Amino acid sequence: MSRVTFAHQSPVNAVTTASRRWVGSLGIWGVGAGAAALLVLSVTPLVKREVLVKVPVLGSYYEDKTPASDKPF
Repeated sequence: MSRVTFAHQSPVNAVTTASRRWVGSLGIWGVGAGAAALLVLSVTPLVKREVLVKVPVLGSYYEDKTPASDKPF
């Protein structure tokens, strides 16, 4: 019959093993949550002006091209 033996694991090694297991999943969820937040907040002027206009490829799409005479404020 087999005998089960438990090996002692140092706390540093335990934390390293646990963090390696979760880093990939948390990274994917973080990128998804950030993309969802930008999608939802892309209509607000502050996010559009401070974040989306400064993206190198997409900046010209979010640039406000409305003449000053047509803006109410």
